[in-house]
Amino acid sequence: MTEINVISDKKIMTPRGPVLQKPEVLAPAGNLEKLKFAVRYGADAVYIGGQSLGLRANADNFSFDEMKEATDFAHAHGSKVFVATNIIAHNEDLHQVDDFMRSLQRAGIDAIIVADPALIERTKQAAPDMELHLSTQASTTNWQTVQFWKEEGVSRVVLAREVSVQEIRDIKKHVDIEIEAFVHGAMCISYSGRCVLSNHFTARDSNRGGCSQSCRWQYDMFEELPQESGQIGKTPLPMFGEQDPQFTMSSKDMCMLGFLPDMIEAGVDSFKIEGRMKSIHYVATVTNQYRRAVDAYFADPDQYKLNPEWMEEIRKASHRSLTTGFFYGTPTEQDQLYGENEDMPQYDFAGLVLDYDAKTGIATMQQRNKFSVGDTVEFFGPTMERFTQTVTEIWNEKDESITSAPHAMQTVKVRMDRPVAKHDMMRKEKK
Repeated sequence: MTEINVISDKKIMTPRGPVLQKPEVLAPAGNLEKLKFAVRYGADAVYIGGQSLGLRANADNFSFDEMKEATDFAHAHGSKVFVATNIIAHNEDLHQVDDFMRSLQRAGIDAIIVADPALIERTKQAAPDMELHLSTQASTTNWQTVQFWKEEGVSRVVLAREVSVQEIRDIKKHVDIEIEAFVHGAMCISYSGRCVLSNHFTARDSNRGGCSQSCRWQYDMFEELPQESGQIGKTPLPMFGEQDPQFTMSSKDMCMLGFLPDMIEAGVDSFKIEGRMKSIHYVATVTNQYRRAVDAYFADPDQYKLNPEWMEEIRKASHRSLTTGFFYGTPTEQDQLYGENEDMPQYDFAGLVLDYDAKTGIATMQQRNKFSVGDTVEFFGPTMERFTQTVTEIWNEKDESITSAPHAMQTVKVRMDRPVAKHDMMRKEKK
């Protein structure tokens, strides 16, 4: 085994290469509960949205009081909190910027993610201690633009998703700045945030938080043929049969879990997971697999191998077909456009462990989806290896034996085959 020189708990150097910085695992959090699970399941940092100036107007988003609770919780667990303030602002948006940024600073937010130069300048004046991260909505794809933003006071650049691994290496050679890259989740089919389909179809501005995800709609396509002599207009001819899938412009989902060594060695400082609108099950599952992979690589880079179980876990979280996007060159239609989904098992988040009695082998659980005696379920957690068991006994809050837990958020007890811990999760395959 190759000797590893440990420089610090965040850096290593091997005989084959330079000092490697341990990248941050950055998870999405659509609300306070999701944030806490992201942190418990391994996130070094989380990104959230406030109630204005962000691009996820339909997410739960955070009040300033919730932000303060979020930062207190995250900081107590050694994690950071970033706020997305990445709209492209109009004149009417500017009046709220100064107070909003000062409130973020008072709440203890570690950094904002911003795309509009006006918001950058206003923030530097109103909240000078606030760290600035340039959003992917700025579509940064080259080192000279990265250098420009560094000189403007930006400490981190979230690169456009259209950048390759080689281009990241080149950027890091030219500019000493933190680089963040999306490694997992949904991708905008246009340059991120630059789409106007939503504006056109629904009058909802995608650059101000109102995207209606028009690219994910299903479309019929027609070819216009000339009319016969004496007729007016053109005849629409359907390009697809009734049994053919309808056309969609939406992309497959990004997944770079199998290629993390390339990203680490290219110099990526933060691995960003998309999904502020996704479920707790998604956030916990995906975050934990990237946490495990990063830690395993950092522990021994020369002997690192992708654990197939990590990818199995990823496939149990909600997602579309997977792709590596632009990281290894411009994708073809087959590589990029989402069509028929892969045939893969789908799972529901069925229960959350609230407590476990080691003497009786019984777990107290909060129901999140219906489960019954006889169901085959899986348990997983931040540190435990997943296991499968059959539900043999369930009791309600009155310690009465029941055959199923059908009520939302119902507290029940379940006989366990193996020990579990508070905040572990139970899931079951969808029928």
